[in-house]
Amino acid sequence: MREAERDQDAGQSGAPTPTTVYGETWVYESIVGAIPGIDIADRHAVVIQFAIFEVGVLALAFAYDLPGAVLPGTAAVLVAAAGSAFMLDIGNRARAPGVPERYRRLLFSSSIEVVLGVVAYVALLTYLFVWDPRDGATLFASLLGERPPVLPAALGLLVLWDVCYRIGTGWWAAVVALWRSVTQDLDADARARLAAVDRRTLGFGLLQSVLVPFVWDHPPLVVAVAGHVVAVAVVATASLYALEQAD
Repeated sequence: MREAERDQDAGQSGAPTPTTVYGETWVYESIVGAIPGIDIADRHAVVIQFAIFEVGVLALAFAYDLPGAVLPGTAAVLVAAAGSAFMLDIGNRARAPGVPERYRRLLFSSSIEVVLGVVAYVALLTYLFVWDPRDGATLFASLLGERPPVLPAALGLLVLWDVCYRIGTGWWAAVVALWRSVTQDLDADARARLAAVDRRTLGFGLLQSVLVPFVWDHPPLVVAVAGHVVAVAVVATASLYALEQAD
């Protein structure tokens, strides 16, 4: 992410390009941007993320004879990678000129999306390894067998963390968007930019409904995932409505 080149390109095109300032980024962006020697475009980072995890899913499923893990694993990897693309797009738009600083700082600097992701991950692990075994066949066993191999289990837990982090991010983006739309004075240009952010936040939430078919036999997970999707959709739609009413 070369700030000098971005500024130069912006000057040549006449269109302002937001500069990534650490402290005003998602934690995901800060980690990627802080890796020494790594300087790649956003879309390339997302493609690499998807490729690494998907190759891992396919290779381990083949090596350990786990064909039933391929489709749900691919769906989770797709949700995580597409979630990264949404996060990067939302972040760039939220840092655009004219966007209220209070909104931007609340969205990024608090890092609350990490806290929400941790809460979601702990709740998921509690379900998988404490609640689910009480009912006999578990979701983890149905995918990886009664004695899950170490490497596929480790990769599965890592991908699940990725998904939970993006669930936390989507919820936080929606909540802060509604607060911003209701409380901040915005000009027409800012409202247009932020409406684009809200539409992407809505798409970010709806994306996670892809996971519902894979947990259909586990009602608590269905309720959790579907409830999150509906909540994000309602809050993001309310934010868009508030922006429209301010015209």
